[in-house]
Amino acid sequence: MYAIVEIAGQQFKVAKDQKVFVHRLATEEGKKVAFDNVLLIGDGDKVTVGAPVIEGAQVGAKVLKHLKGDKVIVFKKKRRKGYKVKNGHRQHLSEIVIESIVASGAKKAAPKKEAKPAAKKEAPKAAAKPAAKKEAAPKAAAPKKAAPKKAAKDDLKKIEGIGPKIAETLTAAGIATFADLAKAKPAAISEIIAGVRGNHVPDTWPQQAKLAADGKWDELKELQDKLDGGKA
Repeated sequence: MYAIVEIAGQQFKVAKDQKVFVHRLATEEGKKVAFDNVLLIGDGDKVTVGAPVIEGAQVGAKVLKHLKGDKVIVFKKKRRKGYKVKNGHRQHLSEIVIESIVASGAKKAAPKKEAKPAAKKEAPKAAAKPAAKKEAAPKAAAPKKAAPKKAAKDDLKKIEGIGPKIAETLTAAGIATFADLAKAKPAAISEIIAGVRGNHVPDTWPQQAKLAADGKWDELKELQDKLDGGKA
């Protein structure tokens, strides 16, 4: 039996016990991971094609180790401008081994996102109590309205590796300032931006955000000059 599955934005043809190198996953070494975006499953002469994915199908794997790929030289030049830039790049990869291929009946493991709407429903109930007090003491309610305006937002795009789409996604998740980003863990950030296309490794984002929050812009620039898309 084999399957064609999407892992970290790439499609792979896999079989049981096969080892595959994929873009860096947020899962720790030695832990298991499941992939639900199964596009095709072949079992002998029987081939099942998804539309676009097969409902209930799942590929189970185990993360063996995290590593970097071979070095690639990136050379940029502009004619008649005297512009030449040479950089090296090593892709962050994860080596996984395929442990199982399930054709149907698998449960999707993504219930964490449902906890956010629950918190939003409680907020209107708490806001309903001061609404009743507005008739008795409207002057006391005025400062409460002015409080949310004090919440400032930082330009998260100043962090190497963060673009407009990721900045918008982080802000929607409650990470709107450099101080918020500095406190967040890379694994938690990876879960928040999982829906954004591309291979994003937020390992250095909290460190960069801490320097930005402290106003250490020269140290931040020094660090960013050593990075490639936010990766060390």
